[in-house]
Amino acid sequence: MHVFADPTNFDAYLSGFLWILKLTGAAAVFALVLGVLLAAMRVSPVPVLRGFGAGWVNVFRNTPLTLVIFFCFFGLYSTLGLTLSDELDLNNFWLGVIGLAVYTAAFVCEAIRSGINTVPAGQAEAARAIGLTFAQTLRIVVLPQASRSVVAPLGSVLIALCKNATIVGTIGLMESSNVMKDLINSNGDAVIEIFLVFAGTFAAILIPTGYFFGWLANRLAVKR
Repeated sequence: MHVFADPTNFDAYLSGFLWILKLTGAAAVFALVLGVLLAAMRVSPVPVLRGFGAGWVNVFRNTPLTLVIFFCFFGLYSTLGLTLSDELDLNNFWLGVIGLAVYTAAFVCEAIRSGINTVPAGQAEAARAIGLTFAQTLRIVVLPQASRSVVAPLGSVLIALCKNATIVGTIGLMESSNVMKDLINSNGDAVIEIFLVFAGTFAAILIPTGYFFGWLANRLAVKR
């Protein structure tokens, strides 16, 4: 572990994973909010909203994430001049969050829609019969029940998001994959050591996360 005995290398390693965790957390929040809105559109009685939701999901689920991230940098930032921070790293961070969020929201939407489909239709019909609007029915009756069945799928989406966050390194943010590349370039005799440390850190974060969401899904599962 002589590479990480160097304080500079160790600080870079920690900083890289800190960026990954920040990207994952921020993108997860925005993706969840956007995904819920898209799921509501997909089950909406308004054809235009259903079409928009379906279009969003089909486009982003079939577009490579790398292209989405590149568009955020070269399209939104370089071409359209969208600047989210005067500091380059923070600007790249928020551009990465946008790309990750709009991409991941498509998968969140489908996970939530699958949960909505598990709620008996009679529940929504009863809610409408007592005068609740579509939005009220969704918010008060359907989503609380659907959320119990989508814990495991959303956990899988979160794990995928954490791994996908390394793509943001393509636009210059010094997250873990970029740090690993720099360390390998500077320490060519320790490639296996560096790889094992970075891969092991991801495993140490994501394996317990997977078990936690599995436990939570069983805990919240509806007993039928």
